[in-house]
Amino acid sequence: MNFEAIIVIVFVLGYIAIAVEHSLKIDKLVPALLMMAFAWALVAFGIDHFTTWFDSHAHKLLDGFGDLGHDEKLHTLEATLLHHFGKTCEILIFLVGAMTIVEIIDHFDGFGTIKKFIKTNKKRTLLWIVAILAFILSAIIDNLTATIVLITILRKLVSDNKTRIWYAGLIIIAANAGGAWSPIGDVTTTMLWMNGKVTTAMLIKLLIVPSLICMVIPTLIASFLPAFKGEFDAPEEEGEMNKMGPTMLYLGLGMIVFVPVFKTITHLPPYVGMMLSLGIVALVAEIVSNRQFSITNISNEVKLADSGHGHSSPTFKALAAIEMPSILFFLGILMTVAALESLGLIYMFGQSVEQAMDPNLFIILLGAGSAVIDNVPLVAASMGMFEVPLDHSTWHFIAYSAGTGGSMLIIGSAAGVVAMGMEKISFFWYLKNIAWLALVGFIAGAGAFLFFT
Repeated sequence: MNFEAIIVIVFVLGYIAIAVEHSLKIDKLVPALLMMAFAWALVAFGIDHFTTWFDSHAHKLLDGFGDLGHDEKLHTLEATLLHHFGKTCEILIFLVGAMTIVEIIDHFDGFGTIKKFIKTNKKRTLLWIVAILAFILSAIIDNLTATIVLITILRKLVSDNKTRIWYAGLIIIAANAGGAWSPIGDVTTTMLWMNGKVTTAMLIKLLIVPSLICMVIPTLIASFLPAFKGEFDAPEEEGEMNKMGPTMLYLGLGMIVFVPVFKTITHLPPYVGMMLSLGIVALVAEIVSNRQFSITNISNEVKLADSGHGHSSPTFKALAAIEMPSILFFLGILMTVAALESLGLIYMFGQSVEQAMDPNLFIILLGAGSAVIDNVPLVAASMGMFEVPLDHSTWHFIAYSAGTGGSMLIIGSAAGVVAMGMEKISFFWYLKNIAWLALVGFIAGAGAFLFFT
């Protein structure tokens, strides 16, 4: 029995199920978790039949694996599984920490502070404001969250949905571009950073200009389109904001930005710094909530909880609000790719690619592919393909292509999918009106990267 072929088939079938989740009406975490479990089960069942094994520590095939006994092979399997699970959990705990901080900020309506800075009623000016905000915010709180925040703000500024979806389309492009140059701006860049492929300083140095070009050129072209000409009528201001909103916004964003600094100073894994940042933000949130409750119990400025504690903990509410389906999806995808990597399949595929075509061409195709299929497994697989050192331009180009290429289709990125759901954007409307802008930006940014490096 060819176990390698069966495992590949399981991966392909699982991937197809993920790609057509909207048609199947089954959340993508289900096939991700199933194919992870089946893949590793097949590895365990076929352990005696495998003659190659990839050593993730040394990044090379293990010598003499086929000559090992059953017990030695099982020991190698257990050690490899534990290694990959540990590396995957580092990423997942990091994401949980970042998501929780963002939810704590939102608990205090911190993102409403951003709306105060928008003082225009001109469509073109608003376009540039939201594009720049998306570019900057996505580098701090990730492109998915930045998209949610800005579309929520847009709803308070632009009442017409037909006008708003144009802004949402450009927000997707800008948010994905902004996430590419920051180690905490996109799941894929976070993966490359935490797996020791790129450093924060070099990622910013090499990708800030290409990413900026990827955002600016589509926004510049769009600013001359009819949809962004004229003015809009902003709704009247709503009630008072939470007084602690601005404080929690600046504290939360500041502590997220502090994480790469903490890693540089201590050389500890990034999730340790994220847990420190979460602890500080949660401590301040608890103190503020307790104080607000004791002072304003009757005026109901804080929400009461059903529990006997009398009021709800912002940290508890934030943890309950984070997207656990996304976390489990990443677990399934990353661990499935790890199974393929452990058998040496990805490594050998990478060797074939390097011999068949120029790596830069392959990475551009990877970027285009990320518009069709999820960029997380693509990047996870690419990390096992190339034998190049830390901060090699290959890793940075992968970060750029995978991060920005997904903008070319609305289903090609998490930012696009969430915008599609929030504003009911049609796949074909996006393909007709926004995809070509994203393509122009992607090619311009890629050209800038190749020129400067």
